[in-house]
Amino acid sequence: MNAHSIRTVELQKLHIGGESSLEFKPLFCLELSIFNTDENFQIVKDYYKTSDRVELIKLAGNTDCDILGLKFNIEEAGQVDEACFLLKKLLPDIKKPLMIRGVNNDAIDRILLPTLTQTLDRESIVAFANENTYKHIVPAVVEGGHILVLRSPIDINLAKELNILSSDLGQPLDKILIDTDIGGLGYGLEYGYSIMEKVKLEGFSGDEYLNMPLISFVTEESLKTKEAKSDGYSESWGDLKTRASMFEISSASAVAATGANVIVLNNPQSVKIMKGLFA
Repeated sequence: MNAHSIRTVELQKLHIGGESSLEFKPLFCLELSIFNTDENFQIVKDYYKTSDRVELIKLAGNTDCDILGLKFNIEEAGQVDEACFLLKKLLPDIKKPLMIRGVNNDAIDRILLPTLTQTLDRESIVAFANENTYKHIVPAVVEGGHILVLRSPIDINLAKELNILSSDLGQPLDKILIDTDIGGLGYGLEYGYSIMEKVKLEGFSGDEYLNMPLISFVTEESLKTKEAKSDGYSESWGDLKTRASMFEISSASAVAATGANVIVLNNPQSVKIMKGLFA
């Protein structure tokens, strides 16, 4: 049986997906924790040398990333207005295709993401809605004509169900990116990898509710591991900065092999290295 193509999602001049085999180049999103830069302080210190938000945007935008991601890592719903004010302030300095992301907290994101979406002045990727938040987030994304990341908990059937439910609320199927969630390197990567692989195979088989492009935030999970954060290991473990970078690059390489169309990275150097692998 001939393979079908993965659905193409258009973002400005970017074509996400559209492949009929695993012989394609993924796109790379460089993400900043923009509301509270202390969350990625080590990366800011080592690579950007500044914590000024506008300067961070400009420096990140000058890298070879395909998409610039902003994570609005607020701590409480009372900071939503402040987050929207920050987004509005930063938008004029953002020249790359944009992805905005919430805090991975359902109670906050069901308020934060619709409000941020209404602040956008261009088509963007909104990440993410899940089974607990999609009813709150999808309407605002549909109204603005944006692309929506749908996250399900490492289960192909739940991924398909969430795509169907979001489509029923009006989200076009060609404006959905699938995020099956995944653990970091050595922390459940294999199982998450296998689910991504299954989704991809179903997409190639022509399943219209599973043939959307895949997006992966695996490197964020890798950088959460103690080996990538702690310097309390023997010298044989090597330099912490190098070790953290290798965790990120190894995880990104794994999901690239399974067919991730968009891979979200945190280190600018990792963008350069991963781009070089596909040059």
